[in-house]
Amino acid sequence: MNTNKKTPKLRFKGFTDDWEQRKLGDVAIITGGGTPSTNVPEYWNGDIDWYSPVEIGKNRYVSKSTRKITKLGLEKSSAKLLPIGTVLFTSRAGIGNTAILQAEGCTNQGFQSITPDSKELDTYFLYTMTPRLKRYGEVTGAGSTFVEVSGKQMEKMSLVLPSLEEQKQIGRFFRTIDDSITLHQRKLEKLKLNKSALLQKLFPQKGCTIPDVRFKGFTDAWEQRKLNDFGIATGGTSIESEFVDGGTYKVINIGSYSEESVYNDQGLRVNKTDKTKSRILNKYDLTMILNDKTASGNIIGRVLLIDQDNTYVYNQRTERIEVDTKNFLPMFLYHMLNAPEQRKYIVKASQGNTQIYVNWSTISNIDYMIPQLLLEQEKIANLFSLINKDITLHQRKLDCLISIKKGLLQQLFV
Repeated sequence: MNTNKKTPKLRFKGFTDDWEQRKLGDVAIITGGGTPSTNVPEYWNGDIDWYSPVEIGKNRYVSKSTRKITKLGLEKSSAKLLPIGTVLFTSRAGIGNTAILQAEGCTNQGFQSITPDSKELDTYFLYTMTPRLKRYGEVTGAGSTFVEVSGKQMEKMSLVLPSLEEQKQIGRFFRTIDDSITLHQRKLEKLKLNKSALLQKLFPQKGCTIPDVRFKGFTDAWEQRKLNDFGIATGGTSIESEFVDGGTYKVINIGSYSEESVYNDQGLRVNKTDKTKSRILNKYDLTMILNDKTASGNIIGRVLLIDQDNTYVYNQRTERIEVDTKNFLPMFLYHMLNAPEQRKYIVKASQGNTQIYVNWSTISNIDYMIPQLLLEQEKIANLFSLINKDITLHQRKLDCLISIKKGLLQQLFV
């Protein structure tokens, strides 16, 4: 059935005709944009939406731009008023971000927007082809200062299209999937915001000895303790020479720390040798990364909680903390040290430009407020562990939906 590649592997019931080869310019109008002179106030702050590329890519639909122009500004520039249903397509650095216009608007010159011929091409079917549009733009774009794809080049893009009715069926199907993805993204974002708010409330603000919100039955003031008080700290040393395929122990390296503070398995392994035996971690140890590959500080200072004995070893630029479990609950320290308000003290102490780092001797005296009772530490730790599990569950569901969509895009298109 698929030998001539004119039909997809999967089809909706009732459609049997071959898909046809078309040029994008035959089934849509490609329109560039423009910018009115910023020196003429009369061109700006009108009621016509005027989009720039930075506004495109996060949402499927757009209906309100950050900046607006007047009718005179539209007339005195190369910007063109685009109808509802146009697929905005960024044509410069960051080529291929798209959004569907829900209200008439125009763009600056960083676009080659696509207005489908309603008798030939369905808007959402076209929007669903965003990955292909993006690849085409990146491959055919040209320019020495920055890569840009022209309207003429976009018109030449070859498409294989089914009938309009089949396009609409496919478009409706993927709209339903995208609606579900959006719903899960919003739920996930809400969970993360709720966690952030609780972190603010359940840990004392700077200068305070009690948090804004506490579990029932706890009234004692929290006590100030230094990072170095939490347990015995030992710095890692280079064990790269011990890396082997199929080794027994997983290596904790800079790449092992994710922005979610969970272990990222890079596949690095070692066996127990004279060099690695002192680097084998125990259950409930904490490890903290002391550098970051970027200047953003999204990784530095993050902590992992070791969940198994005799499973992990740690490499250089990681500090091991063998927790004093008589006074501190490892899970509580894990959540506290990874909290943005707490980790910022380590980021603030960092040095370097393109790659930042801290030394343990510099940060070991940072002060933290800690509940005196292990039971209060446990209550807080259990709450955030449950929240993290919920976040992980929703993230997996979202990742699954995205994966399903990716597979269906390959099956339902030629």
